Amino acid sequence: MNFARGCGRDARGPSEGTRALPLVDMYFKQFYLGCLAHASYLIGSKGEAAVVDPQRDVDQYIEEAAAQNLQIKYVIETHLHADFVSGHRELAARTGAEIVFGAQAGATFPHRAVRDGDELSIGKIVLRIMETPGHTPESISVLVLDRDVSNQPQKVLTGDALFVGDVGRPDLAGGKGYTPPMMAAMMYETLHGKLLKLSDEVEVYPAHGAGSMCGRNMSQETSSTIGEQRKSNYALKPMSKDEFVRMMTADLPEAPSYFPQDAEINRTGAPALVAVSRAPALAPQDVKTLAAQGDVILDVRSAAEFGAGHVPGSTNVGLSGQFAIWAGTLISMGTPVVIVAESEEKAGEAVMRLARVGIESVKGYLAGGIAAWHEAGLELASVPQITVTELHELISKPMPLQILDVRRPPEYQSGHVPQALTAPLFSLQQNVATLGLDPTKATAVICAGGYRSSAATSILQQQGFSNLLNVTGGTNAWIDAGYPVKVPTSES
Repeated sequence: MNFARGCGRDARGPSEGTRALPLVDMYFKQFYLGCLAHASYLIGSKGEAAVVDPQRDVDQYIEEAAAQNLQIKYVIETHLHADFVSGHRELAARTGAEIVFGAQAGATFPHRAVRDGDELSIGKIVLRIMETPGHTPESISVLVLDRDVSNQPQKVLTGDALFVGDVGRPDLAGGKGYTPPMMAAMMYETLHGKLLKLSDEVEVYPAHGAGSMCGRNMSQETSSTIGEQRKSNYALKPMSKDEFVRMMTADLPEAPSYFPQDAEINRTGAPALVAVSRAPALAPQDVKTLAAQGDVILDVRSAAEFGAGHVPGSTNVGLSGQFAIWAGTLISMGTPVVIVAESEEKAGEAVMRLARVGIESVKGYLAGGIAAWHEAGLELASVPQITVTELHELISKPMPLQILDVRRPPEYQSGHVPQALTAPLFSLQQNVATLGLDPTKATAVICAGGYRSSAATSILQQQGFSNLLNVTGGTNAWIDAGYPVKVPTSES
């Protein structure tokens, strides 16, 4: 099986995102990985280049550098990423580049530890390091200077310190003696003492965009300027440090369980992807045996395909959504996994995307997909899919109906289907027994659009629920149809 890159790979070229100054003799490209909402960068000048915050699979940087006649000299990490496994060690091994981390990172492999004011050169471009703790203690930002244009920086790569529309959450440095209030206080100093002292024209390029769990209110835009953020970013509004700390530490969403493990993998450096076993094709009877042994059967097809028929007890996390984030949340690292996909290519894509978050325990994939399972005469489970119109009709009937909303708490609080209980997907596996639901009653599961709710139905089936309905279109379709929405009050 060959790995497939997949996942909304989006390479944004040197002319995109530049707003203010014409940059002389600089090559600059943003690579954006949609399913992880992750941005990485290639910066080049006069035959030399640096890659900043690379993803796990690094071929694209090597290919792009070769196409532009650039030799990668540095691999720079703005911090120990928790939401994905970086390819910094493989990229350095394949190019001879030096790995660069902030001095507080404590990386356990050979690297250059940099501090405030340190400079790296690539051709005519200077990369100046700015220590910007707050999201994590070791966070750095990279100021990009072309001195033929100006002695002032033209760009800043902010990692997870400053996003477009947000700043990094302060609670991901667990186990290092830092509390969220301590980190939030550091972030305040970083923002007001360093980043906001840059000129308004400086272009801002963060490591993440909307959908990442490293922030709470990120824009769909993947670049901005200091001036634009000064005006529009809620976290940069004038306020005292105490006000900022209270705001940044209130109502933090629960961090996915794999985050601390990925950060530690990045501290020691992940092995090259060639060391990740290729997933073999497995016959239906072999998959049945592995399922009986407790291996996770991960069905990566769409909610509709999963609902029509699937291996009993399997978990549905579709490739079409934020696959890696939810797979990492719902599957414990190291758990044996078997993939069910619509094709060998899609199975390979799933293996790659699991490796991006550190899950390297795939035993194989179901050869021939669910059709082969059915042809082997093996049992199929199903989950009926219903529209919001059908849900509305069911609610109006005198029949027992349980409705479960598996969105995150702020989504539920913003408005939900009347009668719906809240049970966020990220903790559903642990909390099913506390919900007081009857597994034999009809249970409609809803999220924003039908993706997370399908994953939730697969979890509930594993817990013995026998009459499940997945609501296609989710709460968004319910609202669009004009059906009533309940907004909880502080007393309810």
